[in-house]
Amino acid sequence: MNIEYKDIHSFNSKELERLFLSVEWSSGHFPDKLVVAMKNFNTVYSAWDGSKLVGMVCAMDDGIMNAYVHYLLVDPDYHGKTIGRTLVNMVKEKYKDYLRIIVVAYDDELHFYEACGFEKSNKASPMFITSLWT
Repeated sequence: MNIEYKDIHSFNSKELERLFLSVEWSSGHFPDKLVVAMKNFNTVYSAWDGSKLVGMVCAMDDGIMNAYVHYLLVDPDYHGKTIGRTLVNMVKEKYKDYLRIIVVAYDDELHFYEACGFEKSNKASPMFITSLWT
């Protein structure tokens, strides 16, 4: 297996649908919206096994101080192959001169992000509003 990493923003809906549903993310049910979202992110790095999209990280930034990792996902069949860590390192390299890189992690993801150098804040909690598209 030879994973290739790309800095692209164009994806077809089937590629995105398959990857997002492989990790059971509800956004995978809206592949056409994901296609548009990928074009709008400041940063999108993807991992490919041949022609198969197997991982992705997407980030937004304010241009000088703060970057926000919005998506990091790796096909479960490819877990344990350092793809997620490589994608995070690509983001860390791009934003190395920024004041901070922010990620909102679920409790079961904390260990991974801490291993990548992130620190859990004791002064902040993630908050969100989820809207269900029909």
